[in-house]
Amino acid sequence: MKKIDLTPFDMQRKPVKEKWYLTPIKWALSFPDTLIRGLKVNKVDMEGLKPPYLLLATHHGFIDFKVQTRAIFPHPATYVVAVDGFIGREGLLRNVGGIGKRKFTPQDKLLFKHIKYSLDTLKLITTIYAESAYSVIGTTAILPDSLAKIVKLLNHPVVVLNMHGNFLTQPNYSMPKPRKIKLKADLTQIIKKDDISGLSVDEIRSRIEKAFEYDEWKYQFDNKIAIKDPNRAEHLNRVLYQCQNCLAEHQMETKGNKIWCKGCGKTHELDIYGRLHDVDGNTLYEHVPDWFEAQRAFVRRELLENKYLFEDDVYIDSLRNSKGFVRLPDGHLKHDRQGIHLTGTDFDGPLDVFRESISLYTVHIEFNFKRSDGKRGDAIVISTSDDSYYCYPNHKKDVITKIRFAVEEAHKLEMLEFKAK
Repeated sequence: MKKIDLTPFDMQRKPVKEKWYLTPIKWALSFPDTLIRGLKVNKVDMEGLKPPYLLLATHHGFIDFKVQTRAIFPHPATYVVAVDGFIGREGLLRNVGGIGKRKFTPQDKLLFKHIKYSLDTLKLITTIYAESAYSVIGTTAILPDSLAKIVKLLNHPVVVLNMHGNFLTQPNYSMPKPRKIKLKADLTQIIKKDDISGLSVDEIRSRIEKAFEYDEWKYQFDNKIAIKDPNRAEHLNRVLYQCQNCLAEHQMETKGNKIWCKGCGKTHELDIYGRLHDVDGNTLYEHVPDWFEAQRAFVRRELLENKYLFEDDVYIDSLRNSKGFVRLPDGHLKHDRQGIHLTGTDFDGPLDVFRESISLYTVHIEFNFKRSDGKRGDAIVISTSDDSYYCYPNHKKDVITKIRFAVEEAHKLEMLEFKAK
């Protein structure tokens, strides 16, 4: 029996400059896809700016890295990359400047050291995909509380790369064959080095949040981008899981360009410009993100009324390092306003991970992700400093979007209570 390597991923390794022989390969992989999609990069206040600087980028899909390569050409960069991105290619990613990080864990001090080293010593553009995961619905995700403080301490210019069309190319909840959508990107210097000392953390946060605003559904409609894929609504039920007519949850189904509720039968069609239409003519939400956010509001009310609870047995895959996933015995996942609690059996004894809501501003989720047994399912990812546990609910369907809402809203409520004390 092959021995399992349980050595935790080495977070201590400093970033390195991109190896010269990998640069032309990176360009060769990036330029064709972005040229085919007619990428246009709108540069704002970038004249005269040279590396090093901090680059904060929105995150929609794998094509983001190709767009970034074009946007900052010909300059190399380093990149904060989650451990799952290193699977089977750690050497390659290290050699193009990858900086390892586990998602949504309190590792800011170590990550800060690596980013500072990249900027101060390597003198490179240093990239943070600040949303930390592909966009769930094509609108801005919650940014980490610590980001503005890190920017203030780093004392380098800050540039934001806000990409448009990337999510439409391959929505995370569906992952169709990549569509040839026209791409745009805004590359904007939002903070100059001379300005940082005079800005408060709140002012820095405000600039970042404003620069990070995007809505791919609005972008599609405003630019009349026609997506004629006959299956364009399929898997929308993973993110639009609650019927807005009868409020039944996890009863939504999709096929082709339609999404409907199995409970009351209410049916909507998704048109080629990304607008929803009730087939009976009584459309409540034409704009997909409006439906999405209505679900968030419902979850917040449940939390306030102490009615929210998720609980299920889960299939667990461990991701200790870049060697890949290893199955653990099934465990149990519970989430309420106090926090998220995973129990089971780890490699060396009991598994008992609890993350308090006040310490967890969001949670990583994966749609239709490949498990270690080759099957696929939706996963909630709970990370510690040494491991990431991919938890697949055994009995409940289309629940991970609601869990993410609940984690985010519970954090906000707990923070409000903490500040009020």
